Amino acid sequence: RRRHIIFAKNGDDNMSYIIRAMTRDGSARAVVMDSRDIVERAREIHGTTPTATAALGRTLTAASLMGCLMGNKDDLLTLRFKGDGNGGSIVVSSDYLGNVRGFIQHPDVDLPLKTNGKLDVAGCVGKGLLYVLRDTGEKEPYIGISDITSGEIAEDIAAYYAKSEQIPTLCALGVLVGVDYSVETAGGVLIQLLPNADEGTIDILEKNAAELPPLTAMLKTMKPEEVLAQYLKGIEFDIFDSMDCSYVCTCSRERTEAALVSLGKKELDELIADGGAELSCQFCDKKYKFSASDLRGLLNKIENTKEG
Repeated sequence: RRRHIIFAKNGDDNMSYIIRAMTRDGSARAVVMDSRDIVERAREIHGTTPTATAALGRTLTAASLMGCLMGNKDDLLTLRFKGDGNGGSIVVSSDYLGNVRGFIQHPDVDLPLKTNGKLDVAGCVGKGLLYVLRDTGEKEPYIGISDITSGEIAEDIAAYYAKSEQIPTLCALGVLVGVDYSVETAGGVLIQLLPNADEGTIDILEKNAAELPPLTAMLKTMKPEEVLAQYLKGIEFDIFDSMDCSYVCTCSRERTEAALVSLGKKELDELIADGGAELSCQFCDKKYKFSASDLRGLLNKIENTKEG
């Protein structure tokens, strides 16, 4: 008797933190995080409306939870929700410590509340495809693709793991936005069954998840350790580490210069004729200005490289 767990809940300084745990019988591993500060920082950067804040915030949290399960310091994970909803595409990247950055194509999307009074994240995301890219330093990164099943993010992550990686997964994500549009609480839970998981442990996990209140309600009064204890109530487990994580963008002037060089001589000549260029990072909105003189210097690099 073996089941796939595919269930999820979406509730509702820049430093967040993650705890990682394992059940003592080796049946499951669990990761829980408080991501409020990360999601609030993303809201400040992108000026998102409440619906966009929830959609982007859930995706940032999911990527952080998934990213911290990678094994090496140079590993990178990217989630891309390419749906037909009003918010457009959502792209988020995470490193192995759970540090994340991301953006939503239409941060100003403003949808009416659903009949139950909750933000319409599914309408923001829509139907389409979820792409999961893992760059582990190999010649080609791993790319997993699955259908967006609900647009609620947590259910889509759980379905991706079950269908694409055959890992029964419980995923809960929550972002609660206040009346002033700031983020009051945000966080996530990811619990995955390991090979030969005990059926009794599976039963308890299912029972606990069905009885728990929305994650955002729990995070109002509980720390991640207390949230974990509720999800694993009746199961012996050990927390083996915790880590701080943040909204971190890896853009730099050097990387922007490389992007300009990749445009080639013709494009650079046109930018020089226009008097310069200003490039903005999609992830953090930082602006990099290049004068005509700067661009001529980059053009010289291209020509010197060719001569060499």
